[in-house]
Amino acid sequence: MSLTLFYHPLASFCHKVLIALYENEIEFEKRLINLGDGADRAELQTLWPFCKFPVIRDRARGRELPETTIIIEYLDHFFAGERRLIPAEWEAALEVRLWDRVFDNYVQIPMQRLVSDRMRGAKGDLSAERATLETAYAMIDRRMESRAWIGGHRFTMADCAAAPALFFAGAVQPFAAKFSHLSAYFDRLTDRPSYRRVIDEAKPYFSLFPYADDIPQRFR
Repeated sequence: MSLTLFYHPLASFCHKVLIALYENEIEFEKRLINLGDGADRAELQTLWPFCKFPVIRDRARGRELPETTIIIEYLDHFFAGERRLIPAEWEAALEVRLWDRVFDNYVQIPMQRLVSDRMRGAKGDLSAERATLETAYAMIDRRMESRAWIGGHRFTMADCAAAPALFFAGAVQPFAAKFSHLSAYFDRLTDRPSYRRVIDEAKPYFSLFPYADDIPQRFR
């Protein structure tokens, strides 16, 4: 088997890549990395000095790639299936890449800062992070007024980014009732077979998530 994914089942950025792999039924091996284990940490750091997962190794091509967006671009090029995750048309691809960055930078990152604060018991002023999430929620809600998926009528890399970002952010800062289009989009994402599989694999680790009690009961 050519591909190995270095990951953790609870890590939201790992979810993004897992969705892409499952969407096109790409065969790969899993290497679960426990960052609390010295040997695991050293192994990951050898692959990517910043010691962050996921990282994917392609033995056949002698490549090791970090960063979720880069990994999905790579998979879409060398392991393309029936469901291309990046449109061939330039304008459509640009939209997908834009929304991919929105979910990573303006949903995932503030969510992770809130989670980290609770893990450390720091109780810091995170009003800016919560405001960023609210701004992102409003943008997504407007975007989803007239489309099924964030890029249009097809599921893409941007939806791979959206699913875990919204799953964990929604537990940290639930969607307001006024964001009905966002909520409907979230339901479509979590009904997607590829992401249902990721959620099921993450369930044994939910207790490690500081906001575990706020994960909706239907996912536990």
